[in-house]
Amino acid sequence: MFPFFYDPTFIFIIPAVILAMYAQGKVRSAFNKYSQYKAGIGWTGAQLAVDILQKQRIHDVKVELVGGHMTDHYDPRSKVLRLSYNIYHGTSLAALGIAAHEVGHALQHDEGYSMLSLRNMIVPFASIGSQAAFPLLFIGLMLGSQTLAQLGVVVFMFAVVFQLITLPVEFNASSRAMNLLADGGYITVNEEKPVKKVLDAAALTYVAATVMAILQLVRLMLISGLLGRRSD
Repeated sequence: MFPFFYDPTFIFIIPAVILAMYAQGKVRSAFNKYSQYKAGIGWTGAQLAVDILQKQRIHDVKVELVGGHMTDHYDPRSKVLRLSYNIYHGTSLAALGIAAHEVGHALQHDEGYSMLSLRNMIVPFASIGSQAAFPLLFIGLMLGSQTLAQLGVVVFMFAVVFQLITLPVEFNASSRAMNLLADGGYITVNEEKPVKKVLDAAALTYVAATVMAILQLVRLMLISGLLGRRSD
């Protein structure tokens, strides 16, 4: 009776939804837990980031405070490393781990890391794909235009490719972070495991996002008829 709401293909993304919920819970739990563990060095995330950048001879990257919670990121366009309040001012192992991770992105940019360069190139296309895909698909289905619906699926592929490229970029940044912290003497051997748990939990959210994007693509391909025929 209500074909718009009844969509059997939705079952394809249920595993991704469950994984995403688990990943969010995991990162929240790890961050909350290890935010209570003060790092022996006693530095804030901002101090750590500035010190590593200086030692790596990167003098054109600014470290700034950004609003929000877990909004930490490196902006390659303006060469600014933005840290949220709890990371910028925090002295916990969680704060140092996340700050070092973002520094890892700055190092990737400085070195011309190929996967980061590729991700930056595809950002505009991924943005268009994620915003235009569902309207195109919906309009195509409403008008009975399979071509328009399938065009929506094709542009969504850019968003999927972006997620796939993001995985190695994030894993590499976390690996760099651990090396920077350990080799630089910022954390002790006993502090390495807690920091790694925070970074691993954060990485799981990217894995979940990638799985979601892939399964969503399969679902849209089925709906549009790109993968088999629609059974209306």
